[in-house]
Amino acid sequence: MKSQFLDLAALRYSCRSYENRAIAPEVVELLLEAVRLAPSAVNYQPYRFYVVSSQEGLQAMRSCYPRAWFKNFPLCIVACGIHSQGWHRADGKDHTDIDVAIAVEHLVLAAADQGLGSCWVCNFQVEKLTQYLQLEEGVEPVAMIPLGYPDEAKVNDVLKRKPVNEWVQYR
Repeated sequence: MKSQFLDLAALRYSCRSYENRAIAPEVVELLLEAVRLAPSAVNYQPYRFYVVSSQEGLQAMRSCYPRAWFKNFPLCIVACGIHSQGWHRADGKDHTDIDVAIAVEHLVLAAADQGLGSCWVCNFQVEKLTQYLQLEEGVEPVAMIPLGYPDEAKVNDVLKRKPVNEWVQYR
């Protein structure tokens, strides 16, 4: 059975090399619409997304995660969670990070659909990023997502995924 969704999911990978080419504003709006459509617990949508495209802003992003590959991309979106606005289960389990993750995955799948590469970056300097974005108390940066057109000459090898039988149990 053919699945357009599985084809799209297979396109998405952690891209670490981008062309020096701008992303059209209407494409950025499409990506943000994909985020808007993402489900969240009780539809609380406890997040805020920051679109960074200025040279100053991109330099600030790079300084928060100073890795060799994290240098050449035209746009970075920072996904933040607001735990005080998230749904909390009766036992106290906070679903904010889950809601942010779902929204980010909608973003990166929409990016792949538009021919863009993306990468989840979670190992960044939180304080530095918080200061640059002037985040209010209680707004926590969860992920930085660089976006751009993949440099086809330097496409990363796609990671192999474990077979289903290694992580699924039927009861």
